[in-house]
Amino acid sequence: MRHRKAGRKLGRTTSHKNAMLRNMVTSFLKDEKIVTTDAKAKELRSVAEKMITLGKRGNLHARRQALSFIRDKKIAKKVFEEISPRFSERAGGYTRIVKIGNREGDNAPVSLIELVARAEEKPKKGKGKEKAKPESKTKAAAKTKKAAKPKAEAKEKKAEAKPKSKAKAKTEEKEKTQPATKPKAEAKPKTEEKKEA
Repeated sequence: MRHRKAGRKLGRTTSHKNAMLRNMVTSFLKDEKIVTTDAKAKELRSVAEKMITLGKRGNLHARRQALSFIRDKKIAKKVFEEISPRFSERAGGYTRIVKIGNREGDNAPVSLIELVARAEEKPKKGKGKEKAKPESKTKAAAKTKKAAKPKAEAKEKKAEAKPKSKAKAKTEEKEKTQPATKPKAEAKPKTEEKKEA
């Protein structure tokens, strides 16, 4: 019986699994979200939350413990200075796992794991989308005139920069590189030359 054996093996040796989790935690804390299989996401959740808890402690020992697991010093600094302060009022549960569906190649169940409080999130002010205010006719006309000028200039530049056919380009280059040649003296018929001699 498999009693008191916590965690998932994930079909890897222990060293491979630990290395993979270290890489995943580093990537997860860098981007603050990651797409992976359900089992890996559930394993990643516990490790990532431990790193954020270390960041909340904030002392030197906690920083060294985090650096022993996270592979990048910049990411460890981010955990302690940016991520952990966001969760100062929250006692655990820093991540969210959202099931996406199944992966196309092997039909493995895939999930998105993300931090609950993301840096990019902006609080929503009202429900629904606000309607755009209609512009007056004069403002709309001014915008179209401004937009028309750059388009006309761009067309002219394209016409100038348009490459000519290869044959024309070669003949133009030859004309530029070769000096003007003198016309050849008219050749006399060979019969006349013999008579003169």
